[in-house]
Amino acid sequence: MPFELPDNLHPNCGPVAWLLGTWRGNGHGDYSTIEKFQFGQELIFTHDGRPFFHYMSRSWIIDDEGELVREAAMESGFLRCPEPGKVELVLAHNIGFSEIWYGAAEGGKIELHTAGVGYTETAKEVVGGSRMYGNVDGDLLYAYDMAAVGQDLQPHLWARLKRA
Repeated sequence: MPFELPDNLHPNCGPVAWLLGTWRGNGHGDYSTIEKFQFGQELIFTHDGRPFFHYMSRSWIIDDEGELVREAAMESGFLRCPEPGKVELVLAHNIGFSEIWYGAAEGGKIELHTAGVGYTETAKEVVGGSRMYGNVDGDLLYAYDMAAVGQDLQPHLWARLKRA
């Protein structure tokens, strides 16, 4: 699906402009403390001309046939672009934790690492992570590694999403 740069795109957002819009697809999850799973997901990136994008993600667990099993994680936040190629991500999750991320964007690739995590007393303890997003043949591919519940940083989620 073709993509046009918006007229009011802030220049600092150029390296991440390819993210704008709605993305949908499926992914896989795994972690040393849980069973493997599959999920469907929708990501939405919007902007208003300032040097940030609003981001929202919702996901749902699916079975082997792609049918809905149950609703799953949601996260929302802001992908900030303080200067071209530099990114900051501020996220809040429905399961009770928030994160601050720093990273770089260049050539259709974004790499982020956590700088801080806060969580409620009823949330699982998440202490860090790394995320990589890439534009591969027009699709959005991402991987999320997580350190949580006493476990070292390890692969957790990966998905391939198509522009809706």
